Amino acid sequence: MADDKTDQVSPKWVETLKKIVMDNLLVIFMIIAVIIGVAMGLGLRDHISTDDKRTIFFLQFPGDLLLNMLKMLILPLIVSSLISAMSGLKAQASGKMGLRTVLYYLITTFCAVVLGIILVVAIQPGYKREASIERSGKTKSAEGLTSLLDLIRNCFPDNLITACFQKKETTMVYEKVTLTTPAPSPTTDDMTTAAINMTENMTTEAMTTVEAMTTVAPKVIDGKLESIGLSTQGGMNVLGLVVFSLFFGGVLARIGEKGRPLIDVFDCLHHVTMKLITLVIWYSPIGIAFLIAAKLVAMENPGEMFTQLGYYMLTVLVGLAVHAFIVLPLVYFVIVRKNPYRFMYGILQALLTAWGTASSSATLPVTMSCLEERNNVDPRVTMFVTPIGATVNMDGTALYEAVAAIFIAQYLDVPLDFGKIVIISLTATAAAIGAAGVPSAGLVTMAIVLSAVGLPVEEVRLILAIDWFLDRFRTAVNVLGDSFGAGIVEHLSQKELQEMDLHLHKYLEDEQNGVVNTFDVKTAIDTKM
Repeated sequence: MADDKTDQVSPKWVETLKKIVMDNLLVIFMIIAVIIGVAMGLGLRDHISTDDKRTIFFLQFPGDLLLNMLKMLILPLIVSSLISAMSGLKAQASGKMGLRTVLYYLITTFCAVVLGIILVVAIQPGYKREASIERSGKTKSAEGLTSLLDLIRNCFPDNLITACFQKKETTMVYEKVTLTTPAPSPTTDDMTTAAINMTENMTTEAMTTVEAMTTVAPKVIDGKLESIGLSTQGGMNVLGLVVFSLFFGGVLARIGEKGRPLIDVFDCLHHVTMKLITLVIWYSPIGIAFLIAAKLVAMENPGEMFTQLGYYMLTVLVGLAVHAFIVLPLVYFVIVRKNPYRFMYGILQALLTAWGTASSSATLPVTMSCLEERNNVDPRVTMFVTPIGATVNMDGTALYEAVAAIFIAQYLDVPLDFGKIVIISLTATAAAIGAAGVPSAGLVTMAIVLSAVGLPVEEVRLILAIDWFLDRFRTAVNVLGDSFGAGIVEHLSQKELQEMDLHLHKYLEDEQNGVVNTFDVKTAIDTKM
């Protein structure tokens, strides 16, 4: 009898396990891919030299394909989702939703900065180095004012087509002075000696030419500019596209029936893009495994690197962990009153993708898919909140920049008073908002933070060796903050969303009864997907 009962219970247990596995199949594949990538990278280090750039380049090829496919979908996804969301919201609803989104992003980013400052001041990693850090690599000097102006300038691109692959950047060229030392007048003895030497050298196969008449020494004169202007840099101007799409969608919602065909086009484009994203997601485990393996093989001396920057890494990782597992979940729980860790489990696939690609923009398609399909977030909120979040919400980057700036000051024995720490907190928040959602973008905006408190920008070299590793963790925290933001904004916008649904129901009833309704009402709620 016992065996009969076991046979009856076993199929249910198997079916339950099968359902769990099938529901989380892609997440399981992603976890396995990360494990395989780490194992493969560590195993290949004994067979592939770090100088063998050719082999490493080919090893990374499957990962490059994944990044290319994800980046290919960024443009249609951002434009279609923002325009569809804005054109489908009433002006009042979009204004309230936008205000809530911006407030959430500002508050959580500032909290991340304060947390990072508290940890780096308490741990003081800059004073606990066990070995000197090699200052190697190249950095581009920048000024805080020009970087902030470039951020504002890129919000309003002069050419929408070129904004898809270029952005503007201020370029400064400093005057160079050539110092010339005149040669002394030759004496008679000197001329005689020179003639004898010349005669002797004639008998050799080669003549030696001495060029010591003048000395040229380029010198940069501080504060004296020869020219200043704008140059174009490669890379998508995501911020400009976001601003344009928000205004474009808002205007579409106001012009009435004339804009209906164009709204349908962008709705259709959004649906097609999401279908393409589903195809790319199934390839992502392969790409992530090879990206991780290639990075581990390319590391020149991981043991020495961890020794030199161990306390700095510890400070950053502890800060990111506290922000990701305590601060953000606490904010979500207080506002939404739901289990935040269940919500985090629903976006685990997006977090793993962010860790593997180190790009919140490239992860955006996966983030939107997880929020809508696994966490059941309203698509109208997802399309509005996440593209903006992938552009301006950088909790992990803000924490990292605050820690890095104070770490550099500690390493250089530069004292920071309370006023400078406040400046670091404010500029780190602003710089994180301006950081692009691409790998190592935080290094570029670090110039704003360092120059704000008078630290040398070139000292970013101190943390270059470990930046690629920490970049993956802070990108995952950025994506987590975006996702929690979507859940919080949806909860706070329930009243507006319900009103839109009621208007939609009324519109459909009037349409069945032959009653002519206004386009503005339909447009306000027509994006319910």
